[in-house]
Amino acid sequence: MKSGIVPDSEAHGLLARLPETARMLVQLARLDRPIGWWLLFWPGAWAVALAGGAFIRWPLLGWLLLGSVAMRGAGCVFNDIVDRDLDARVARTAARPLASGALSVKAAWVWLLALCLIGLGVLLQLRLSAQIVALASLALVAAYPFMKRITGWPQLWLGLVFSWAALVGWSEVMGGLTVPAGLLYAGTIFWIVGYDTIYALQDREDDALIGIGSSALSMGRHVRLGVGICYGLALALWAGAIWHVRPQALALAALGPMACHLAWQVTTLRQDGLDPLVKFRSNRFAGLLMFLGCLVVGSA
Repeated sequence: MKSGIVPDSEAHGLLARLPETARMLVQLARLDRPIGWWLLFWPGAWAVALAGGAFIRWPLLGWLLLGSVAMRGAGCVFNDIVDRDLDARVARTAARPLASGALSVKAAWVWLLALCLIGLGVLLQLRLSAQIVALASLALVAAYPFMKRITGWPQLWLGLVFSWAALVGWSEVMGGLTVPAGLLYAGTIFWIVGYDTIYALQDREDDALIGIGSSALSMGRHVRLGVGICYGLALALWAGAIWHVRPQALALAALGPMACHLAWQVTTLRQDGLDPLVKFRSNRFAGLLMFLGCLVVGSA
């Protein structure tokens, strides 16, 4: 295994004490790796906060979090079913339950259905307009695992999928989609392309060898510049969303902490070793900074 590559199927702590089948199901849905569902949850939480619903609709945040855990898990299971042949050829993913053959594909489909049923339970808590918006994402979700096979920019498709909760959260609070929701969604797409490009730095050599695409490969020697442009576009679009909600220059200051954090990621990024994983995981904290900014603007 290449130096500096962290396999994503390691078992530590409580996970290592689980029975083998339960441990593999947890790993398959990445329940032991909360960074993924935090990143799926934050855009929805931002939308709820910016729309002014964080306090009066606080149970909604809990439902969105539960939905994020379940649907991120379902997405990971589906992704591993589709990609089990490719995962077996990548150092970081070769030990995954399906790629290694330790778990059957039939068991994975049953687990996928169970997670989707939890997601359905969350969906039923939403108003009809938000339900329709949420269901509209299914085609994007289903297509995502195939994007790396047909495009050099699968991170852009991931951005379309992982940003969707912003539209759901806004629709639930406001009863429909408006301009700020669109700007918030568009900005979040670029944020996701940026942070997932950083994540993809871990697999550049393997991706090139097996012939699949990634933005880290497409950007070549200009990854730092590319990520910086993505983050800059994200901040500009988010500023537009905030301006539509509260057209005051002071309101834009709410983006200051997030802007500083993203600038730190770009300026200190090292493209090998453990640093890409560290920078990627730091976006959980970045999401909190953005949430606090949206909370201040939406509640003012």
